[in-house]
Amino acid sequence: MRDCTQEHIVIAIDGPAGAGKSTAARILAKKLGFLLLDTGALYRVMAMHLMRNGVDPEQSQGPIPAEALHGINFSIEPDVASMRLFLNGEEVTHLIRDEQIGIAASKFSTRPEVRKALLETQRSAAEKCSLVAEGRDMGTVVFPHAKIKFFVTADVEERSHRRCLELLGRGQEANFHQVLEDMRARDLRDRTRREAPLVQAEDAIFINTTNLNPEQVLELMVSRVKELGCFLE
Repeated sequence: MRDCTQEHIVIAIDGPAGAGKSTAARILAKKLGFLLLDTGALYRVMAMHLMRNGVDPEQSQGPIPAEALHGINFSIEPDVASMRLFLNGEEVTHLIRDEQIGIAASKFSTRPEVRKALLETQRSAAEKCSLVAEGRDMGTVVFPHAKIKFFVTADVEERSHRRCLELLGRGQEANFHQVLEDMRARDLRDRTRREAPLVQAEDAIFINTTNLNPEQVLELMVSRVKELGCFLE
């Protein structure tokens, strides 16, 4: 792991669901010895917490009750290329990967109060060590001064196919047409929300992963990281 006493470096990876940014972030963090900040997982934990407290993700009118929004007790145990997440003492690292939790997280993430509640949690991670941060607004809002920014995307059909394989790999049912519909709806929410919409940062490096495997994506990223002098042997 990178010595945390050195200058901290943030590498931001943004992009839509299913583009391969989570895999890219994980293997890049491992390659560099950086910590991984999976911000999508933080929104999933928040979604689980809110639903357990009776907040309907379909609710679009009126504020989320403050006691539900700020009463969350979660902790992160970071490591190189991984994160363990705990909600009220219960490890939820794998529970939050349920597809319905992901859909709810996408809906809750459009709410400004939810994004504000998690903003400092995300930024504080960079005060401890160098990290690879992946999400939807890492390079535009959370870490606008990140040393390197990537915007990773792929065709929506390919992203839906990958999500189906991911769900089947976890023993869950997957209907391609339903996943495709959900993916398109999620893309629309991410790109049109008022607070921190999904857009490519002006200084981000664009990578289309439609016809690339994870090793090829990693090769592209590492080559750019080396060019900017952030690669650690």
